Amino acid sequence: MSNEDLAHDFSPMIKVYKDGRVERLMGTERVPPSTHPENGVQSKDVVISQEPAISARIYIPKTSTHSPQTKLPLLIYFHGGGFCIESSSSPAYHSYVNTLVSEANVVAVSVDYRLVPEHPLPAAYDDSWAAIKWVASHFDGNGSEDWLNRFADFQRVFFAGDSAGANITHNMAVKLGCERLVGVKLVGIVLVHPYFWGTEPVGAELTTPAATKEYMAAVWRFACPSTSGSDDPLLNPAKDPKLGKLGCEKVLVCVAEKDGLKDRGWHYSEILKKSGWNGAVEVIEAKGEGHVFHLFNPICDNAVALKKKIVSFLN
Repeated sequence: MSNEDLAHDFSPMIKVYKDGRVERLMGTERVPPSTHPENGVQSKDVVISQEPAISARIYIPKTSTHSPQTKLPLLIYFHGGGFCIESSSSPAYHSYVNTLVSEANVVAVSVDYRLVPEHPLPAAYDDSWAAIKWVASHFDGNGSEDWLNRFADFQRVFFAGDSAGANITHNMAVKLGCERLVGVKLVGIVLVHPYFWGTEPVGAELTTPAATKEYMAAVWRFACPSTSGSDDPLLNPAKDPKLGKLGCEKVLVCVAEKDGLKDRGWHYSEILKKSGWNGAVEVIEAKGEGHVFHLFNPICDNAVALKKKIVSFLN
């Protein structure tokens, strides 16, 4: 099939052809849940909803089975991938969440939301909120999932995600701040290389190549065909009148020096401070690194330092 038959080309992530065929160029590999042979973290997959199809991978650290009376912080994780690739069972995400669970000693729920283009936004947001509400239904110990009933402390809840998953994380925290959930206290959120954008350039975006800017904006239009554009509050928090209602006490924003989205992360912290929100926000920058470098090279010094910072934030 020739390039003329392409409707959308977002290499290296995805291509969509005019006949409707979808070709995912990465992020399609899957690994099963397991008991990790080295750190003893256990994981299993659960169905949250049959229709729409929403699932999650739940993790518990080895310590939980040794001291079941001790409740542990609960991390809800949203994977990245431009809303169109990857899953909670992708090898990189399975390995990453495994490590966070082991080192931070937390319970984790990694959400598998529906992907675009088969399920355009707001499907991923709707699925993520449904997953959060399902998790919250366990706050009194009477939910359907035993691990959450037994091990999770619903007064110490955190959301985290990278790239598009960080965008979801932010939007879920705003929604929680506006709507609240009985029995759940969201302590903090972690935004790793968040996918935010806007029509007005911020920071060094004045010198960003036009093709890069168009790519950032086009991915959003592809993911959310009903959008008003790059200043949609879901993509540009500066345009969201509800920003000051962010439903947590603290925020950690992680950016990377060579990431085209870096300045959006810094800008987010600035607008959050001016929004009327009265929590604490911190930004850390990894020098010499690109977008989601920690997933591609998890044992490099900067990835280890990033992980240590997140682990500290969760405790």
